Amino acid sequence: MTDNADLPPVALRAAELAPRTRSLYPEPFAARVAGREKRALGDPFGLRNFGVNLTRLPPGAQSALRHAHSRQDEFVYVLEGRPTLITDRGRTALAPGMCAGFPAGSGDAHCLVNETDRDVLYLEVGDRTAGDAVEYPDDDLVAVFADGRWSFARKDGTPY
Repeated sequence: MTDNADLPPVALRAAELAPRTRSLYPEPFAARVAGREKRALGDPFGLRNFGVNLTRLPPGAQSALRHAHSRQDEFVYVLEGRPTLITDRGRTALAPGMCAGFPAGSGDAHCLVNETDRDVLYLEVGDRTAGDAVEYPDDDLVAVFADGRWSFARKDGTPY
């Protein structure tokens, strides 16, 4: 017989998961996403092929550095608030019920910023394809996803 303590939960309240506020970015880049709060919704269920985060951006916060993935798709769905989506095509005002997707390899660098006086809450979904590389066109930074973790370097290859 299986011990239920070893099984993932059947369901849970997303707001009760501990938030991750620490960024994976090296400094000085981590400071630019200060205030961002992510709750990894898929991890407690043992999801391995894709990640799901419930992310809160307080006023003035941004989701990430503007970036584009080589192998991983990304999707966002706005639940609350009015973030601004910044892509290679410019700025787009988003509202609750709106969504955006970023196919792997498109080269369309993107991020969300909260330029309002109210929190933004959104779901972000991304796959976990190994060998992904991330370009940050506005910053001296590149990232590679290998062996289940991200590593960061300058564009000339010097590690952080």
